[in-house]
Amino acid sequence: MKLDDAGYAAAYLDRSLAALSAFASDRAAQALIAEMAQATVAALRAGGKLLVAGNGGSAGDSQHIAGEFVSRLMFDHAPLAAIALTVDGSVLTATGNDYGYEHVFERQVLGLGRPGDVFLGISTSGRSPNVLRAFAAARAREMVCLGFTGAGPGSAAMAVPGGLLFRAPATETALIQQLHITAAHIFCALVERAMFPDLVPPDPVPPQPVPPQPASAQRHA
Repeated sequence: MKLDDAGYAAAYLDRSLAALSAFASDRAAQALIAEMAQATVAALRAGGKLLVAGNGGSAGDSQHIAGEFVSRLMFDHAPLAAIALTVDGSVLTATGNDYGYEHVFERQVLGLGRPGDVFLGISTSGRSPNVLRAFAAARAREMVCLGFTGAGPGSAAMAVPGGLLFRAPATETALIQQLHITAAHIFCALVERAMFPDLVPPDPVPPQPVPPQPASAQRHA
């Protein structure tokens, strides 16, 4: 039976909450995000940088993560070195036209990456050819390899030898993306806390639950 709009919204939120709950109860996944942050901190302290890439919504996530580094997330601090490989239209279109779209991140990693830098590749399916080629280029450059993917069967391709891979506990693209940006916020926050320990503000007090209001009160407030 086809759900009405309200039923669809409720069902989606139920799936979203279940996916987030799975992540919230997975201490190994949380420790993995912390390990990713620690590896990135080590690279930044050694003068390295973070390169990030993905397609579609994952391209947006790449830019989001780079923005948190160069600007700020939880508190004011000096900018951190990060580049999203998804924003230079001339590089992307020239490489796509001259070499093929599967090379658009690979060539940027080869041109910009240095030993000890970090490459974070994001693919909800784990099968994006341009992200996989970028991982190969990052390994050739002796970079630290980090990955975000989902729980589907294609995610095995993202398991780079010596790298760290976060598999969001979901197979639905939209839910994987939600968990990716949640994990990314934790990752970014841990990096800035480690890089600027003297600037870290007090940890926030856990929020108190807000009683739900009737729909009529929400409309007319």
